[in-house]
Amino acid sequence: MTAGSFPETAGRASVPFDAKGLLDILGVAAIVIDARGRIVLWSPQAEALFGYRADEALGRYIARLIVGAEHREEALRLFGEVLRGGATWAGTFPVQHKDGSTREVEFRNMRLTDDLGGLYALGIAADRAVVERVETGLALSDRLVSQSPIGLAVLDTDLRYVLVNPALERINGVPAALHIGRRIADMLPRIDAAALETALREVLATGRPLLDHPTTGRTPADPEHEHTWSVSFYRLDGAEGQVLGVAASVIDVTEQQDADAEANRSRRRLALVADASARVGTTLEVDRTADELAGVVVPELADIAAVDVLDSVLALRRPGVPEAGPELFRALAVKASGPTEALPAADPPGAVAMYGADRLVTRCVHTGLPVLVEHVGPADLPRIARSPEAADQLRRAGVHSYLAVPLIARGEVLGALDLKRDRNPLPFDGDDVLLATELAARAAVSIDNARWYQSVRNSAVTLQRSLLPGTPPERAGLEVASRYQPAQASSEVGGDWYDVIPLPDDKTALVVGDVMGSGIDAAATMGRLRTATCAFADLDLSPAQVLRHLDRITAGLEHYIATCLFAVHDPRLGRCRIANAGHLPPVRIPADGPAELVRLSTGVPLGVGGGTFRTARIPFRPGDVLVLYTDGLVETRDAAIDDRLAVLVDLLDGARGPLEETCDMLLKALRRPGAQDDVALLVARSTA
Repeated sequence: MTAGSFPETAGRASVPFDAKGLLDILGVAAIVIDARGRIVLWSPQAEALFGYRADEALGRYIARLIVGAEHREEALRLFGEVLRGGATWAGTFPVQHKDGSTREVEFRNMRLTDDLGGLYALGIAADRAVVERVETGLALSDRLVSQSPIGLAVLDTDLRYVLVNPALERINGVPAALHIGRRIADMLPRIDAAALETALREVLATGRPLLDHPTTGRTPADPEHEHTWSVSFYRLDGAEGQVLGVAASVIDVTEQQDADAEANRSRRRLALVADASARVGTTLEVDRTADELAGVVVPELADIAAVDVLDSVLALRRPGVPEAGPELFRALAVKASGPTEALPAADPPGAVAMYGADRLVTRCVHTGLPVLVEHVGPADLPRIARSPEAADQLRRAGVHSYLAVPLIARGEVLGALDLKRDRNPLPFDGDDVLLATELAARAAVSIDNARWYQSVRNSAVTLQRSLLPGTPPERAGLEVASRYQPAQASSEVGGDWYDVIPLPDDKTALVVGDVMGSGIDAAATMGRLRTATCAFADLDLSPAQVLRHLDRITAGLEHYIATCLFAVHDPRLGRCRIANAGHLPPVRIPADGPAELVRLSTGVPLGVGGGTFRTARIPFRPGDVLVLYTDGLVETRDAAIDDRLAVLVDLLDGARGPLEETCDMLLKALRRPGAQDDVALLVARSTA
């Protein structure tokens, strides 16, 4: 079908109809009457319209057959005007149906002349109600098309315009008359016409409509701005199934899309803030917190992120940020959304670098304000990168936008969050600055908490280790190995300790204890108990008497309580005397038998008061091993203590090698990642 198949009504809203199909809808009847008023032609549609078959109508006088008596005079007058005067008459006239009813029929009457000069009257008739319905539909369709705010078009099977409504004129910025007979690409060269024509041919071939298909581009109506349209295509079929063309509807959804994009962007930003609240600051570790921050902002906010903290801040010796001069930064975390040359251009985690006052990150920490370079140019890269080589890497990676925001906690600038984009084509904008500032502020508080807790922890660990003995002394008839490990998932140390105390007559006291609680106070209490234990052990008291003295001392230490195992090895007698104050039982590994828990009277923890302590004697001959430990080695939240003690005994049953190896094996096998408690471990073997 070509453009000429439709009426050329360029710029005028109209709907093309297949002619045969329209006549079938109207049920148009044809009647021919001779000069005397007799019917000489009667079409099948006339039979349907008036109820008479052809054999009943032909030869009959029309006025008597279908005109009621009250209307015959008027009918004869009109017939005479058409036949003798040659006038064409059109209008509505009441006729008599065969069933006796009267119906309004729309007529178009005209005179005919045959080759012999004979005169006839031709009547074209249709039911008035049907005509009114079709007229109403046509008027409604015409008005809807012409006044619709939706752009409408009809294209023929060659995909050339045959109709364009005023709304599409405004959308395209091209008069309707210029569309007719041309293709989409001819009128709109700045949209993807090839993709649209492919979709249109698919609709023509299959008959399946394409609904709400998005397309973008620019039109002469607004050549400076990109627009988005929602287009729908429908195939037009004739009454007998022939394909007439395609109807298209076009809606400009640019504003809606922009609004949806902004709403979606806002939702993503809120989700990012919520995600940061959940993911940043999960531990009291500075490095981990910085890594969590970088992981949150990549790739949602930036393609490359680095977290750099002032080295003096980590050392807790920063009086304030100067307004000028270089700054020493320590890189804590670097993340990238994918492989990029921009990643090696950043300082690796743990590296320390000095940046001059001309660098943007230095300006950020000096002013305490964000630094935004929406469009990075060649002159900006040297102020962003750490070296000329790094600047060249950033250039090759395509870094085109940069943002640095300060990490500020409790009024102190800790460092900066450094963001770059090389994959995301959009530059950083004001909304990105606000979001990055919010994320940096939340993370800065966690980093600040972590650095202070880390400082306190370091102090407590230092105190704890200073209070523990060094390398166990060499003792006659005894080989000793020991270990101490602080808690891994806490910023505070506990009060676990061990000791090896030389006694007269080659005897040796072996001690393991655990002050309940954590922190510097617990470590200090442990130090006091260790000192007291050494003093009482030197008096050559029995283990039970030592624990009684320690119990009285602990009761006066501000509600602190502790557990303790005190053992004395006597190589001359080949035995150990042991007393227990609420501690887990030791494990004995005979030289010639299986490992076993030493069954002792448990006693009450030190500091409870009023408890009874008993001394037990166990054999400890050459080759025997005794293992003392604190609960951090075996206790977990997801297993019963009896099961864990059974695992300990099984492990020791196969440990017959050097004691140092035994210590390492136990810690590796029993110590869980992120352990909440510290561990003291003391292993002794009798050699004589």
